[in-house]
Amino acid sequence: MLHFRRRAVSIGVLSAALVLAGVVLLLQRTPSVAGPPVSSSPQATVAPSPGATPDRIRPVPGFLNNVSTFSARVTPGRIGIAGAPFEVRYDFDGGVGQPIADLTGRHELRPLGQNGGALRLVPQGSGLAVAYPDRCTLPRERDCPRAILEGFRDDRLNPGRRSMRYGASIRMTHDDLADGANVLQKGYSVGGVSQYKLQVDHRQGHPSCVIAGPRASIYRAEPWINVADGVWHDLECRRTLNRLVMVIDGIPRAWVAIPPQLSVANAEPLRIGGKGPAPGNDQFAGAIDDVFITIGD
Repeated sequence: MLHFRRRAVSIGVLSAALVLAGVVLLLQRTPSVAGPPVSSSPQATVAPSPGATPDRIRPVPGFLNNVSTFSARVTPGRIGIAGAPFEVRYDFDGGVGQPIADLTGRHELRPLGQNGGALRLVPQGSGLAVAYPDRCTLPRERDCPRAILEGFRDDRLNPGRRSMRYGASIRMTHDDLADGANVLQKGYSVGGVSQYKLQVDHRQGHPSCVIAGPRASIYRAEPWINVADGVWHDLECRRTLNRLVMVIDGIPRAWVAIPPQLSVANAEPLRIGGKGPAPGNDQFAGAIDDVFITIGD
């Protein structure tokens, strides 16, 4: 019996030792539930890159809701001209749900559309651009979707005889071309209204600048350069005392002489992407960004 007890005690002690060793090993291999090990050196904090836009205020792309199918009636009254240097710029970076206003938050543009035509804000660089309906191939043009941006009457956008610059960045492909594709315009070239306009007309993809006075003469600067190549181009029209110049990507490409007394002043609003939402509007197809008009020095 004594011999049996000595064997039992030694086996019990051995079992306890094995259990204790297993517990110690388990604790060593199990991570702490209190968190990661504390480093002796401070942890680096990654700061957002300069100029980064937080997700909560990043402009939202998407479709713009049309406010009407027709242009607003032109406000009657005597037509004035810019009495001082004046400028508007649109980058379209406000996002869906925000008014389409210039960089000062004023000079609002309204989306107009017919036959289901709608505009979209699409990503472009770090911001947004306006995408227009695809080029329509229906047999009857009056059935085609149409959509533009239109402002309100603002005579400060009338240069009279003053120097001015106006333009936009555009992206078009060959499939976007048509006989008429107006980028921006104020006024009309017929009917004694007067006008300044930027367009990409015909199947060659040539941009052109147009200025017309209240009389019949129309002046156009058009280079033999195709900008409908699927990449972004900066287009600018410069009116000086006696010349209208077409600038593409910062380089003057064409010019035409104009009479110094030619005056542009009308009651029409600024329109972007067509001369209206009605049929025969010279609908633009493609994308437009960074529209600007600068009058005076």
